[in-house]
Amino acid sequence: MSSPGEGRGVGAPTWSPEVIRERLTTLQTRIALAAGDVDRVRIVAVAKTFPPDAIRAALAAGIVEFGENYADELCAKAIELADEPAIRWRFIGTIQRNKLARLAPFVACYEGVARIEEGRDIARRAPGASVFVEVDATGLAGRNGVSLTEAPALVEALHEVPIVVDGLMTVAPPGGGVAAENCFHLVGQLARDLGLTECSMGMSEDLEMAVAAGATEIRVGTSLFGPRASKG
Repeated sequence: MSSPGEGRGVGAPTWSPEVIRERLTTLQTRIALAAGDVDRVRIVAVAKTFPPDAIRAALAAGIVEFGENYADELCAKAIELADEPAIRWRFIGTIQRNKLARLAPFVACYEGVARIEEGRDIARRAPGASVFVEVDATGLAGRNGVSLTEAPALVEALHEVPIVVDGLMTVAPPGGGVAAENCFHLVGQLARDLGLTECSMGMSEDLEMAVAAGATEIRVGTSLFGPRASKG
């Protein structure tokens, strides 16, 4: 028998605060075992492809930080969920400067800043906004983010813009293992060296390594909402 929050085989899946609360407790236990202190790590629910009903259930379960990868999806959900003022939207996708005007009324934090031009455009649309600089420590082709060696100069330049650089963000290489662990340690140490208080890294499959390396925020989706629906 399927539990609430899981697909039922026929029709759309449903979500309940009870199921998400159980999953949240499991995540908090994993964090506590890795960090010794669950309160120092923020959990961002990555709601990409999940409907507003799932977000309402997560909000009722005590989650207030929600991340979206795509501007159009975030804006549509923010409008539909305008009656839920406790929600804090975090844009965790690649910055598209032509979408910032639409995002500005809703987004509390932009976590994918990789160029000074992006920071300046955010400042024009939302002065004082919180941003995280995205760092690519993998060297993989096609990855968004500034390199480890170029990140300090970008952070310094962004400090001259009327936004608040709160931290760094990174995505580990696929496959986990030593490569992911090394990525997290390098970015975590860089954040400390730059005097930044926040470090967003780690997802459902690798959060323990990220937390041990100093993550103050993890970004999880399926661990809270269950499997995403396949497209096809």
